[in-house]
Amino acid sequence: MSWGETWPAPAKLNLMLRIVGRRVDGYHLLQTVFQFIDIADQLRFRLREDGVISRTQAIEGVPEESDLTVRAARLLQSEAGIGVGADIELKKNLPMGAGLGGGSSDAATTMLALNRLWNAGLSTQRLAELGLQLGADVPVFIRGIAAWAEGVGERLEPVDLPVVWYLVLFPSCHVSTAEIFSDPELTRDSARITIADFFAGSRENDCLPVVSRRYPEVAEAIAWLAGHGDARLTGTGAAVFAVFASEERAHEVYTQLPGHMQGVVVRGLNLSPVMDML
Repeated sequence: MSWGETWPAPAKLNLMLRIVGRRVDGYHLLQTVFQFIDIADQLRFRLREDGVISRTQAIEGVPEESDLTVRAARLLQSEAGIGVGADIELKKNLPMGAGLGGGSSDAATTMLALNRLWNAGLSTQRLAELGLQLGADVPVFIRGIAAWAEGVGERLEPVDLPVVWYLVLFPSCHVSTAEIFSDPELTRDSARITIADFFAGSRENDCLPVVSRRYPEVAEAIAWLAGHGDARLTGTGAAVFAVFASEERAHEVYTQLPGHMQGVVVRGLNLSPVMDML
């Protein structure tokens, strides 16, 4: 069979992140706000009659059995009792280990696309439940709506966020989420806030002190960006960002970026571009 159309797997920003407790199984309880941004990985799928799920290219450091797109496809295939397989082609535009949710977004797009292409017929709710088995961020990408999130990130409430412009910087390091969440100095008992508190300006990220201490590149990027706006960390990083009222102002700051730093100007999105495909 031939390759189908290209499906986007957008990045996200965590506009704030509070760690408010810990479950008995060790998972951290969070409060966070997700907004999509208009940069994305791209995926294409080619159906196979033999039932095999395979990716078409290697990703350095990610064995095929660990690849979230492959795992997502196999999970959907098993859940729906599908006999058809798929080749998966991924064009990786989002940096790994940056806190932009690239792997989770790839998994979500894979499930949404193959649910359609295989005529599997699973509901969005069921896809989100399956996606949670792959990662805490997968459900928000499956639902495709900017959201306030609690629990481990799976309890989602849609929010209408201002559509603004961001300058996102990519420090040259790969942050290990597991290392950050296991750091003894990580704050794990922040007071809970409300959505109203967030909109009133409560935008802290509890991971920032630990990430800045462990990764000097992140601390440097935060310090530089703070000279131009309200610099924040997304997720556990490494990416940092600041919001700007206009695209022109964001680009103006971007042009001042030191030569050894990398970044991109992006627009915030309240609806994932995957929704346009569905």
